[in-house]
Amino acid sequence: MQKNQNTQHADSDLLQLVIFQLGDEEFGVDIMAVQEIIKMPAITAIPQVPEYVTGVINLRGRIIVVIDLGKKFNILSSEKNEEYKVIVVELGDQVIGMMVDSVSEVLRIPGTSVDPAPDIIASAVSSNYIQGVGKLDDRLLILLDLRNVLSEHETKELYQYV
Repeated sequence: MQKNQNTQHADSDLLQLVIFQLGDEEFGVDIMAVQEIIKMPAITAIPQVPEYVTGVINLRGRIIVVIDLGKKFNILSSEKNEEYKVIVVELGDQVIGMMVDSVSEVLRIPGTSVDPAPDIIASAVSSNYIQGVGKLDDRLLILLDLRNVLSEHETKELYQYV
């Protein structure tokens, strides 16, 4: 019985992450915040929105604002290609599409392998967005705190254009 409790405790410390790329960096977000991942759809541009807003998509009858995370974080993305994906997430009471260069995998990593972001990484992407850095063998994964990718004000502002 004791062994089962330890196994259960160890499982609860695992983080399940969707891993994606922006430029040369690998990022991860909690899979529980991700509704779905879709191929790059046709996007309708919206005039007079912030530069990082790509436009809107119609996802099964629901209008969703899509933001370019590379532009939001000031990370140069690779050239447009068929690998681009949109990660559909829930931010507060809004659903947002986040355009990324590619989505590579879903990983489970132990919570003990996540450290606070070093200053050098935190300066590249605003430290408000970073939950930590996951160490996995020879890889470093920047873990995003989706609640801070867009402020509550920015999220509400996006949907006034739709």
